Amino acid sequence: MKRTPQRRDPDTRMTRADFLRFGVASAGAAVAGSLGLVPGTARASAASDAAARALNAATAVQSGRVDPPPLAKTPSIGANPASGATSSPPPSPDQAAAQSADATGAAPAKGQMQQRRIPSSGENLPVIGVGTWRTFDVGDRPQDRAPLAEVLQVLFDAGGSVIDSSPMYGASEKVTGDVLALMDGFTNEAHGRAFLATKVWTQGREAGITQMRESMRLLRDDKLDLMQIHNLVDWKVHLPTLRAWKAEGRIRYLGVTHYTASAHAQLEAVIKSEKLDFVQLNYALDDRAAAQRLLPLAADRGVAVIVNQPFGGGGLLRSLGSQSLPSWAGEIGCTSWAQLLLKFVLAHPAVTCAIPGTGKPDHMRDNVQAGVGPYPDIDMQARMIALLGK
Repeated sequence: MKRTPQRRDPDTRMTRADFLRFGVASAGAAVAGSLGLVPGTARASAASDAAARALNAATAVQSGRVDPPPLAKTPSIGANPASGATSSPPPSPDQAAAQSADATGAAPAKGQMQQRRIPSSGENLPVIGVGTWRTFDVGDRPQDRAPLAEVLQVLFDAGGSVIDSSPMYGASEKVTGDVLALMDGFTNEAHGRAFLATKVWTQGREAGITQMRESMRLLRDDKLDLMQIHNLVDWKVHLPTLRAWKAEGRIRYLGVTHYTASAHAQLEAVIKSEKLDFVQLNYALDDRAAAQRLLPLAADRGVAVIVNQPFGGGGLLRSLGSQSLPSWAGEIGCTSWAQLLLKFVLAHPAVTCAIPGTGKPDHMRDNVQAGVGPYPDIDMQARMIALLGK
């Protein structure tokens, strides 16, 4: 169940002037509806709504292929052309939907964003999130921040929750915290709907603690969902701190990240030697190295996987944009290249969530559609790889 956040700065509330100045129409309805509520009652209502959403959400992928592999006894999965592995055929969409029913027997509603289990807890996580590198590194101008509030509202409305940031991303943490607070108004609802992930990116224990505390202040939350060691910087020093913070309840999950194939051997060694909740790594149609060893290892070790750069750093999407979308993309409900590329990533059962970065609401609307419907089977994945000619 999603925790109820404790926002750091309760006095930063959205006034009517702020609301008009930033032009966040979608947040306005929620705030206007709550103006007559006592803050404690509103927070309680928001927490109740979040609990109901979590209870009714799917607990595993309704992909038309397989359940995600994190739990101890996993059904055999279809081969992934990226890894060359072979196994039994994937289930039909109806079978996959039945497999994804939770303990209460409830399956994901049609059109609802799919979710996959976090192996270390059994909690469900929506399969599409948003990255904030560059896209949320903006100033204080209303015209720069209003689209970001809309991006997050689109994500939440679609059933998504994961927002990934880092101290390395300039103003992104502060902007994320500010925008969520603006959307919160008196309700604290936006913070409650967000799965906030950030990173520690510095050398030394004390410097790491200072940086993580600052991240909490900027994100306006006293308890973060996920703290990751960015690009494995000084990971042996930071990991004990993250474990202590998790035990103290300051963070809910811990993990490590990297974004280049050259670091995969180091990631592999850390996953093998340490108990982690998450690993964040690069994986895309044109960047499939993670499928060889890292993704199977993460599944075996019970580590959730967040995929960064699912568009190959953006270059892949730009290069394909000049081509017509194959007619067979419609077989899995794709109407854009972005959706097709994201569904390729999510077709790997070890992947828990993909976090394409965007600051454009229309792109977010496009991206979240990849979290609905079936994913490409083995043959379609091979056809997708063939499009690249390599």
